[in-house]
Amino acid sequence: MRVSELAERAGVPLSAVKYYQREGLLPPGVRTAPNQVAYGDPHVRRVRLIRALLETGGLSVAATKEVVAALDADAAPLAEAFGVTQRAMSARRTQESTPSAAARARVEALAAARGWNVTAGNPGVDAAARALDGLRAIGFDAPDAYLEAYAAAAATAAAADLHALAGRGDRDAVAELMVVGTVLGDPLFAGLRRLAHEDATHALLPAPEQERAEP
Repeated sequence: MRVSELAERAGVPLSAVKYYQREGLLPPGVRTAPNQVAYGDPHVRRVRLIRALLETGGLSVAATKEVVAALDADAAPLAEAFGVTQRAMSARRTQESTPSAAARARVEALAAARGWNVTAGNPGVDAAARALDGLRAIGFDAPDAYLEAYAAAAATAAAADLHALAGRGDRDAVAELMVVGTVLGDPLFAGLRRLAHEDATHALLPAPEQERAEP
C-alpha cells in the first residue's frame, strides 16, 4: 500500500504519518520504484502504536523512540521493553524532587510484604514515595490499611493486564499491548477511580435534603 492508504487504514492524517517518518519513528517501507514506496500491515500497527504513545499517552518523541527501539529489538526480552516504557512514563510524569528515605522504605516494605518481585530501580518506588510525602505534607500520614487497599487494587489491575496479554498471539502483539497498556493503564485507572470517588462520596457524604431536591 502507498503512504496515503497507510494513513487511511491507520486512521490518522497523512501529515501525521509523514511526521512519524521524519522523526524516525516509523520503519521504512519497501522501495518498489525510484519514487514509490510500499507499506504493509506491520506499518499500520506501528502507526497506531506511535499515535497511542504520542497523542493519548503524552510521551515525548524521544521517549517514544526509546520504546519502539526496545520493541524492535527481537532478541531482547519483553521485560526490557516494559522497563523502558515504565521509565519513559516516569520521566514524563514525576517531579525532580527526591522522595524521603522514610517514604521509600515504606513503599519497599509494602512491596516486600506482598511478595512482589521488583527491581531496586523500579520507578514506581519513587513515584509512590513522592505521593506519600505529599500526603504527609498536608497532615495525612497514610495508615497501613490505606496503603494496603491501594496495593490490593494495583495487584488486581496488574493481574488483569497480564490476563489480557495471555490472549494475544505473536510476540509483536504481546509487546504492543504491554507497552500501550502501560501508557494508557494509568489514565484508565485514574478515570475509573474518579467515578468510584463520586459514587463513594454520595454514599459517605450525602448532600443535605434541600440540595438534593434542587433541579
